Amino acid sequence: MKNELLEYISQTEQLVQGESVTKEQLYSLLVNIKFFQHERLIHLLVTLAFAIMTIVTLAMALITVQIPLIILFLLFLALTVPYVFHYYRLENGVQKLQRLYRQADEKVKK
Repeated sequence: MKNELLEYISQTEQLVQGESVTKEQLYSLLVNIKFFQHERLIHLLVTLAFAIMTIVTLAMALITVQIPLIILFLLFLALTVPYVFHYYRLENGVQKLQRLYRQADEKVKK
């Protein structure tokens, strides 16, 4: 997903820097932004689920001090950290696409 988003951002930047943008290209950009926003929402929900499971497992491990719960906490933490970074990249990528869309929209209006 990271590479796909970066590639699409690069293509969109080239489109916006070009001489003209058509309404069809603008509509296609809007549709793709919606797809990436949906992906971002799904990853937000997964990230929140893992973060909640991590916190609950930590609380249980601190209360009961059982080795299996500590191991489970470490496993959840090992998954939560990459999810947070992935969501961060998605969020910033979608925001960049939205800025590019506004620039392209201004070109179409001129």
